[in-house]
Amino acid sequence: MKEICKKISAVLKTIFGYGILVCLFAGGLTFFGYLLAMIVGGETAAAICNFIYKTITPYIIKISTIMVLLGLVAMYLNGETALTSDKKKTSQHQGEM
Repeated sequence: MKEICKKISAVLKTIFGYGILVCLFAGGLTFFGYLLAMIVGGETAAAICNFIYKTITPYIIKISTIMVLLGLVAMYLNGETALTSDKKKTSQHQGEM
């Protein structure tokens, strides 16, 4: 069962990686769109910003949310528990107090 979970986790991590890459690239493109709007100015700038804000940004948010969910599922299938509280104390800083 662990082997199947690790294989599923590997596939989900690959999908997560490419999905986040696409979201970051799209976010970078929106930056250049806003920069272009700032250079152009006027009604055209307002139209460009409105298009980016109402059309592109919601998709970036939805896709990145789904990718984070896939990343968390992949993490827990792999046995990683980064988002849980750790009850073990680290011995690094105990002597410094």
